[in-house]
Amino acid sequence: GKNGVPVAENFRLEQSTIADMIQAGQVRVRTLYLSVDPYMRCRMNEDTGSDYLLPWQLSEVADGGGIGVVEESKHDNLAKGDFVTSFSWPWQTVAILDGSLLQKLVPQLVSGRLSYFLGAAGITGLTALLGIKEKGHVTVGANQTMVVSGAAGACGSLAGQIGRLEGCSRVVGIAGTDEKCSILVQEMGFDAAINYKKGNVAEQLRELCPGGVDIYFDNVGGDISDTVISQMNQNSHIILCGQISQYNKDVPYPPPLPPDIEKIQKERNITRERFLVLNYMDKQEASILQLCQWIQEGKLKVRETMVEGLANIGAAFQSMMNGGNIGKQIVSVSK
Repeated sequence: GKNGVPVAENFRLEQSTIADMIQAGQVRVRTLYLSVDPYMRCRMNEDTGSDYLLPWQLSEVADGGGIGVVEESKHDNLAKGDFVTSFSWPWQTVAILDGSLLQKLVPQLVSGRLSYFLGAAGITGLTALLGIKEKGHVTVGANQTMVVSGAAGACGSLAGQIGRLEGCSRVVGIAGTDEKCSILVQEMGFDAAINYKKGNVAEQLRELCPGGVDIYFDNVGGDISDTVISQMNQNSHIILCGQISQYNKDVPYPPPLPPDIEKIQKERNITRERFLVLNYMDKQEASILQLCQWIQEGKLKVRETMVEGLANIGAAFQSMMNGGNIGKQIVSVSK
């Protein structure tokens, strides 16, 4: 439904069989990792609010980002033992897939941490890097301050670090627990982090960003974003990555700003344009290599919340939507 919080009971695990034989161009794969992401909440509506996302169908297999290993191949470019990935991987332990829709992975790029290709070295990392490059207008030496909401999540935890690597002089995160805030500062190099569930966020922002906010990487929307936007500078920029606080509500995307905040945005000439990483796929390869290089050099710290077993993917989805994870939420399906 359009209004409502997803729970584990929205998902059902079924046993079934697949064909013994694969056809020309197909591969049989064993699933290793599945990605659980906030955008999937939109796929639980008849209308996803997006032309590039199709709704999940009742009683059909769900799908999303996944990684597996080829067990049998009748595709010219894929062989048994190859590691492959797809953005529309079925939530199954074993599957028969069209080999032309799979991308072969190079484990050495992430020192063998294959699950990183679903997060920091995959679509999540691309979203953070390309969002900052295309919509953030970071200028080295310009003494810019970046604020990241949902900063302990999969994308936010990378965005803050990438903002620093790209040239921001100050990075402040907003998260929901003291533990998350501590990790952002001590492990991921944020200058400061605000627990929005404690104290006055507006006051803390004024104290931590005395020169105002130049770039806002927005993952959450709602009241938090309204508070940040009210402290943004003239000609500043919002990177509109996600609006997770609004996904359980029946509102358009991106959600409209309250009139007083919209007035601030227009008066200060603050850009707030919808950002879709799929529009920049011509830059995917070079960007993935950059992310992998930062990871290998230790410049980009990666956090994952790993859940074991396909049977627990519904619970993992519920936890992620409730903000219960740190970094990327991954389900390990088989060893």
